[in-house]
Amino acid sequence: MTVVVKIGGAAGNAAAAVVADLAGRTDYVLVHGGSAEIDRLGVALGRPPEHFTSPSGTVSRRCDPAQLETVVLALAGTVQTGLVAALEARGTRAIGLSGVDGRLLLARRKTGVRAVVGGKVVRLPDDLSGTIEAVDGGLLRSLLSLGLTPVVGPPAITDAGEVVNVDADAVAAAVAGAVRAEVLLLLTNVPGVLRSVGDPASVVPRVARDGIDELLSLASGKMRKKVVAAREALAAGVPRVVIAPSQVDGPVGRALAGAGTVFA
Repeated sequence: MTVVVKIGGAAGNAAAAVVADLAGRTDYVLVHGGSAEIDRLGVALGRPPEHFTSPSGTVSRRCDPAQLETVVLALAGTVQTGLVAALEARGTRAIGLSGVDGRLLLARRKTGVRAVVGGKVVRLPDDLSGTIEAVDGGLLRSLLSLGLTPVVGPPAITDAGEVVNVDADAVAAAVAGAVRAEVLLLLTNVPGVLRSVGDPASVVPRVARDGIDELLSLASGKMRKKVVAAREALAAGVPRVVIAPSQVDGPVGRALAGAGTVFA
């Protein structure tokens, strides 16, 4: 069984619990975000984070050239190196890959990015974000066959060789499809998709494919992206997707056992 595990960038110290739970396994690809580190580094560099809301209600990171530099430094540098080192400390042979390495993540730069500002829809012409179009699944499967655990994260690269930021949840969905994973785990800092925001007892336990659009009406902000990623993974042939908590003991095992919200 091949598993793709995505750890959210805002999960903080939960990364240690995820790494501990993965110790001894050789059947997975680890995908990461890194929003907390991007924000921390941006503030330290005098580039505080900026976010915008699209007309559809999705919240995204603003990514002009200066912000993209921060994203690359944080994700391909601090976050990925830290995860690889943590896995190595537990006996896992891990290799870190940004989407630029070997053209692992091929993307199309978004044009005409729009944001709602002051009640008006405006364009963001200098935004350097993109949409994943292809993943080199053969490269990842080759690494797995050699006993190496790939640790994958943004940014991605375009056909023209332009580096762009991409959503890590979308990366996880595309990677899961490319490696023909049996399950995609989207680990986050909440118990799952909640019917009532702030009420952990209101977790939606199970969602069929035809119920995802209805579920999107409950999801907002970053959770909305995770639900969209679940839909994309199922469409790519992944049999099961789980949005589950990372800030618990044994988060991977719990998610595989059905904790959180299961899409199947």
